[in-house]
Amino acid sequence: MGRRWGPALAVGEQAGCVVIARGAERPGAKGPWSCSGVLLSRRAGLVLCHGGIVAPFLRAGASALQPGAGPPFLGADGCRDDLRLHVQWGPGRGPRAPAGLRGTLCTPPCSAQPAPRGPARARLLLLVSCPAFRASFERLFGGEAAEQWRFASGGPEPPAPPQEPEAEAGAWADEGPLLAALGWFALLSVEGRAEAAGGPRLSVAAAASLPKGAPLLACGSPFGAFCPDIFLNSLSRGVLSNAAGPLLLTDARCLPGTEGAGVFSADGELVALVAAPLCWRAREWVGLSLLCAADALLRAAAHALGRLGRPADARLLAALLPPEDGEAAIPIPLPEHGAAWVAAVLVECGSVWGSGVALAPRLVLTCRHVAPREAKRVLVRPATPKSSPVWGKVVFATQDTSPYDVAVVKLEENLSGVPFPVLASHFHEGLRALGDLGDPVCCGGGE
Repeated sequence: MGRRWGPALAVGEQAGCVVIARGAERPGAKGPWSCSGVLLSRRAGLVLCHGGIVAPFLRAGASALQPGAGPPFLGADGCRDDLRLHVQWGPGRGPRAPAGLRGTLCTPPCSAQPAPRGPARARLLLLVSCPAFRASFERLFGGEAAEQWRFASGGPEPPAPPQEPEAEAGAWADEGPLLAALGWFALLSVEGRAEAAGGPRLSVAAAASLPKGAPLLACGSPFGAFCPDIFLNSLSRGVLSNAAGPLLLTDARCLPGTEGAGVFSADGELVALVAAPLCWRAREWVGLSLLCAADALLRAAAHALGRLGRPADARLLAALLPPEDGEAAIPIPLPEHGAAWVAAVLVECGSVWGSGVALAPRLVLTCRHVAPREAKRVLVRPATPKSSPVWGKVVFATQDTSPYDVAVVKLEENLSGVPFPVLASHFHEGLRALGDLGDPVCCGGGE
C-alpha cells in the first residue's frame, strides 16, 4: 500500500475490533453473533459496531427497529438481561512497535506480529440509527424498484440468493431480525476500559467534503470472531463510488462479518461504517457495499446520549466530529474525471443491466452481455440529475464467439447535458484508467 496509505493503516489497525454477542447458555440457544467494530476511544473504552448482533436480544423484538416504530435510539434497558458482549482488538502498531513493522503490511513472517488481545467484557450503552441514512435507504430501495434487490444481513451466515425465479418470494419472505437492523449501530463501553495505548488520534471526516472517486480503506474482520489470528483487521482498498446524503457506496471488498467496520480516508480520518457488505440484484451478486457516514451517525449518537443522561460520553463523541460548515451533503466529482463519470450511463435491457458510455448525442457504447443483438428495446439512463431516460435499440453487437464483448446502442432522442469524451488514439501500459462500475473504461486524461 506504500506511503500513501500510511496514516489510514495506522489508524485502522488501532481502531479496528471485533464484537461478540451471546445469550444465556442453554440447550438450543442460538448464537453467538459477531461483527466488526471501531474503537472510538481506547482511553474511554467506547466502541461502535453494527446493531444487528444485538437485535436478537431486544425485548420488543426486531419490530422495534422498523422506521416509525419509535425514536431513532434505544437504551440498554430495551435488551434482555442475558445479553453478554465482548470486544476483541489487535495490539496495533504503536510507537513501541519495531520500526520495520510500523505502517506497513505483514511482509515479514506473521509470527513476528503480536497476537490479538483476548476478548474484554463490554456493556451496551445504546442502539442508535441515523434517520437521514434510513430515509435515503427507503427512498432508494423501499419501492417497487427494490423488488429484485436483496441485502446481506448483519448475521454470521447471510442468506444466499434464490436459484429459481418462482422460489424468490418464499426464499426471501423472512430474512430475520438482523436485516431489520440495517442502519442501526450499537455503542458499547468496554469494562475496565481499553488500554490507553499510544498512536494516532481518531478523527472523523465530513462525508460531504469527500469527492466522488476519493480513495477509501476499509479495515474490518471477515466472518467476525472466526479465527481472529488471520481475519482480524483485514484491509481492502476502494473508492467512494457514489453517495445519497449519508448513504455512501464503495467498491472496497467487505465480506460478511465486516458489518460495523471502519472505512477511512487516505489521511486516516474515519469516513463511514459498513452498513451492509453484500447485495444481490436479480439473483446476481453485486460487489458493492453500503456505508453509513460516520459524522451523521456520531451526531445522532451524541444527541441520543444527551437524551439518555450521559453528557460526558456525548461530549466525547462530539469532540471527534468535524465542524459543521453547512455544505450540501453531495460529494463533488474529481476534477480530472468529471467528464468520465457524467458520460457514463446506465443501460437496462429487461432484467439485465450494466454501464455504458455516451459517445455522441444518440450513440452509446456498452457490452454485448448487457445489450445483446436480439434485444428489441434498450433503456438508457444518463447520470446527470435533470436528464430523462431515453429508449434505443442495438445496432451492432459482436458475435457470442468473439473475444470482444461490445455492443452499440442507437437512441431515439438526443442525450442532453452530457459531455462526450474524446476517443483515445494511443495508450500504454501503466496508464491510469477509470471505470464506472463495470464496463467502459476511460484513461486518466479524460479520453
